[in-house]
Amino acid sequence: MSSVRAINGIDELKALEGEELGTSEWHEVTQEIVDAFADATGDHQWIHVDPERARDTPFGGTIAHGYYTLSLSPALMEEIASFEGFSFALNYGLGKVRFPAPLPVGSRVRATARIAAIEEIPGGAQVTTEMTFEREGGDKPVCVAQTLARLYS
Repeated sequence: MSSVRAINGIDELKALEGEELGTSEWHEVTQEIVDAFADATGDHQWIHVDPERARDTPFGGTIAHGYYTLSLSPALMEEIASFEGFSFALNYGLGKVRFPAPLPVGSRVRATARIAAIEEIPGGAQVTTEMTFEREGGDKPVCVAQTLARLYS
């Protein structure tokens, strides 16, 4: 397993602006996980949940929902970095999000995180992290997203 980078407090966080934090482990995307995501979100579009029908597409099978990939952000970020010395943190939203390539079921995915920007806010900082998700063996990212978090001292 990759080592988790500990970031302790706002000053250490500010010093990392523009830097890559690291990369998560690989995670397998199974049909069971995609089906569970479809059940949780109500998005049962056949390209995600019907392997037989999806076999006849250019993808050759089902693909994960783009939002499934995006939903991996918190879990994969925990494998990359820990934020210590803050009283609490909140997910504040997203900036630009793109899905440049499909994520086929049966493949593996991981994420790399980079601190894109830090903005001071009352009591803490708003952090924009660029998350790039890649499929093992893929030539383009499957998702590139700016996640926004607020960390309070």
